[in-house]
Amino acid sequence: MGCDGGTIPKRHELVKGPKKVEKVDKDAELVALWNYCALSQEILRRPIVACELGRLYNKDAVIEFLLDKSSEKALAKAASHIKNIKNVTELRLSDNPAWEGDKGNTKGDKHDDLQRARFICPVVGLEMNGRHRFCFLRCCGCVFSERALKEIRAEVCHTCGAAFQEDDVIVLNGSKADVDTLRSRMEERRLRAKLGKKAKKPKAAESVSHPAAGEESAGPSGMNTGKPEASSLDSREKKVGPAPRSTAASGSSSGKAGKPPCGATKRSIAQSEESEAYKSLFTTHSSAKRSKEESAHWVTHTSYCF
Repeated sequence: MGCDGGTIPKRHELVKGPKKVEKVDKDAELVALWNYCALSQEILRRPIVACELGRLYNKDAVIEFLLDKSSEKALAKAASHIKNIKNVTELRLSDNPAWEGDKGNTKGDKHDDLQRARFICPVVGLEMNGRHRFCFLRCCGCVFSERALKEIRAEVCHTCGAAFQEDDVIVLNGSKADVDTLRSRMEERRLRAKLGKKAKKPKAAESVSHPAAGEESAGPSGMNTGKPEASSLDSREKKVGPAPRSTAASGSSSGKAGKPPCGATKRSIAQSEESEAYKSLFTTHSSAKRSKEESAHWVTHTSYCF
């Protein structure tokens, strides 16, 4: 079978050796990292944001990712650590004046220099094409080259003047070691934020309970310390009239001056010394009583039916 006509097979045709490892073109990899969104694989366009691991995204792609609730969302491993829009920082990038983009190659007869970058470092002037390490500040979003931060050491941003710490410096598209350190920082930062929220909750509950307790304690004291006019009116209402001498004498003899004796008769409103207008408010007054002719023969709910 085969080898007809005097054909002689060679060794590489009969013996299959190990497969060669495909090498990734470094230039193409750098172009993909620095010019395309890590989530949607589209060309980066403003507004551009970066996560806490140093990856570049289009802001609209991140918003669509957060709003999408479908099962395909689980496949996006590049943004699985982004839980809300606060986990990304909008970058302040400096444009490269030497970058023309697609304007100079309208006919397609010119060579596109892939190493030409859209953005540069505002301090040193290095192009952000992946050949040099770049980083940004979480506090303000300004982007610099790592060389600029090392040469000009300061605790204030070189562009906007915002104060920052070493924890705020995040390397863009760093190596695996850089990503591991940034991931550990991110987890520690989120853990501290959770513990801070839990510590604030009991303090808020205590602050709510203290004013309520203060109002309850102020209640009885406010009742006792009233206006003298109100206390005088209450005392006048309690006093019905001067008690007769006979009841006062019997009260003093019994030892209970405050309470009337059990056999004492109650005074009606008709015998009091109040005005006629005040007496007419009660049903015992003569104006409230009706004759049999005026009263109805059926039962009503009013108190004037006798």
